[in-house]
Amino acid sequence: MSNFQPAARVTRIKPSPSVAAAARAKELKAAGKDIVDMTVGEPDFDTPDSVKAVGIAAIEAGDTKYTPVNGTPALRKAIRNRMAQRTGITYGDDQISVGGGAKQIIFVALMASVDNDAEVIIPAPYWVSYPDMVLANEGKPVIVSCPESDGFKLSAEALEAAITPKTRWLILNAPSNPTGAAYSDSELKALADVLDRHPHVWVMTDEIYDEIWFEDRPLSSIVKVAPHLADRIFVVNGVSKSYAMTGWRIGYGVGPAPLIGAINKLQSQMSSCPASMSQAAAAAAMEGDQSFITDCVKVYKQRRDFAVASINAIPELSCSTPSGAFYLYPNCSGVIGKVTPEGKTIENDLDFVLYLLDSGVAAIHGAAYGLSPHFRISTATSTDLVEEACRRIAAACAALK
Repeated sequence: MSNFQPAARVTRIKPSPSVAAAARAKELKAAGKDIVDMTVGEPDFDTPDSVKAVGIAAIEAGDTKYTPVNGTPALRKAIRNRMAQRTGITYGDDQISVGGGAKQIIFVALMASVDNDAEVIIPAPYWVSYPDMVLANEGKPVIVSCPESDGFKLSAEALEAAITPKTRWLILNAPSNPTGAAYSDSELKALADVLDRHPHVWVMTDEIYDEIWFEDRPLSSIVKVAPHLADRIFVVNGVSKSYAMTGWRIGYGVGPAPLIGAINKLQSQMSSCPASMSQAAAAAAMEGDQSFITDCVKVYKQRRDFAVASINAIPELSCSTPSGAFYLYPNCSGVIGKVTPEGKTIENDLDFVLYLLDSGVAAIHGAAYGLSPHFRISTATSTDLVEEACRRIAAACAALK
């Protein structure tokens, strides 16, 4: 028997609920069970051929060596250009970090800045990894509930109430995983007014879904609305969602040079740099023809509209219409207390998603995102599967007593 004891930082955290749910769905499918998997936030589209060609060409040209810690010159240029277009702010090379996906960038940023129970404000519902990343780096997650009645968004009043002298970060994620909610200019301006009164609080804004946007109005960003706060705003993004490049593992962060320097120092000791050919492909994606995104967003919107209408037609459920991303976060309060055909009472949203799994649909319970009673489904799968999942959810709810 091994006498291995994990470090405290490992025991403080739990495995990712979304990863665990996806793994369980795959296990059941491998065992022969008919499961429609609605758990994974991964585009079902393939990486554009033109982008793949650049990655292949990089390999064939021998572009397979270490790169600078903060990315290749070509990728840094693409990031600078995109940020200037998106925010109107010109960033320097010393304000850019590049990592193995946006997830790594967020983790290393927290590692570079959080310890000794420093507090990180996280609006709920939140992406499942934020609290555990904070805990792993010896910080304290401060969860602020943002109910559906508030549009799943943090208000200025709630932010003001959550800030203490130990607050280090506010994490914003818009469009949000799991709700697809995003802030207007006026809402961000109200948050910025609070931050003006608390100069020790920094903002990490996770904008990985910013291209998957369904509204006619432009998507807002706090760094654009409040550029005077740019010296304490860290913008996180990547190519995984917009360009269907999840496996290429390229994310980036842009922000104040002192923070970026700390991140890059850690990166130099962790993995040196992301894969060179992935960086070449990412630069090509960001600088090339963007019609791929337009085409994908059109399909995502069609799936969203169908799924929202289908769920709202189920008497026990309701679903607000997300403004972006490819998730739905339906309210399942109407099933709480009902009894399944097997005689089990549904006590909470976890019970409900387990019942849905028995009914052939894999989803993730709202408690994993910090706000119940809800559940999350991803529409980043084929239209046929979205339609089939909605039929099965309706049938499952109709069978409850």
